[in-house]
Amino acid sequence: MKKIYFVIGPTAVGKTKFAIELANFLKTEIISADSRQIFKEMKIGTARPTDDELSLVKHHFIANKSIFEYYNASMYELEVMDLIDDLFKRHENLVVVGGSGLYIDALLFGIDDLPTIEDEIRDKLQKKYEEEGIESLRFELKKVDPEWYKKVDLKNPNRILKALEVSYQTGKPYSSFLTGKKKERIFEPVLIALNMDREKLHNKINKRVDLMLDEGLIDEVKELHPYKTLVPLKTVGYRELFDYFEGVTDEQTAIELVKRNTRRYARRQITWFKRYENTNWIDVTNGYSIRQIIENI
Repeated sequence: MKKIYFVIGPTAVGKTKFAIELANFLKTEIISADSRQIFKEMKIGTARPTDDELSLVKHHFIANKSIFEYYNASMYELEVMDLIDDLFKRHENLVVVGGSGLYIDALLFGIDDLPTIEDEIRDKLQKKYEEEGIESLRFELKKVDPEWYKKVDLKNPNRILKALEVSYQTGKPYSSFLTGKKKERIFEPVLIALNMDREKLHNKINKRVDLMLDEGLIDEVKELHPYKTLVPLKTVGYRELFDYFEGVTDEQTAIELVKRNTRRYARRQITWFKRYENTNWIDVTNGYSIRQIIENI
């Protein structure tokens, strides 16, 4: 069985550099598993690989979608699995890199098959959320799917909206579609999780935010401000600056919140990836050798 090396870990730990070195070592290609780098309009704020980095190894699923398209992890799974079939005709190994846990889950275990949602239903629910707030969504979900209401994070409007969309589209509770069955895969996954000293990681996060600002993050976010209600833009680094543009905070406070919320996101990523069994955790605080890592796992 051919192998896919999954390079995972918290934001700013160095996954892009590591994955490029690994792909060159294996003489193969890279598939991104980043749910935001996939959108072409979001470049600076998602720390997308640079043009120089992209030229070193063939990358897939970088800047190939638009924020104006509906996209989810189930669609990602289907498209990437088709790509994997094709790439395995030319390569013995592949590299997947990213920090989006749901996208990694989709490739490792599969996402339950969900129906396509009509735009009218999605727009109607989005308008309800904007006009009436999250409490109205909770009330609606409790009526149409009380089982999922007991399990879902009731502070997360995107999770509630998704459940309501499916319930309205099909007339069946969203929870009835969640089988939890692991899908068969044609590859052997090799999980490599990068981590480093927490203080050093936090410093890297802070410096990366400063670099994003130097590269024009504020201008990028300002250009996207009119579309702030779109799901892809409800993201760390964008939400905080939207508040600054609207006078909720001042610029310096918004920048500090971007740094703080990115650090918190990194902690959540580590927690998510610690769920996986048979993961090779690599401390990259003081550097690493790709050859030694591959020989020892």
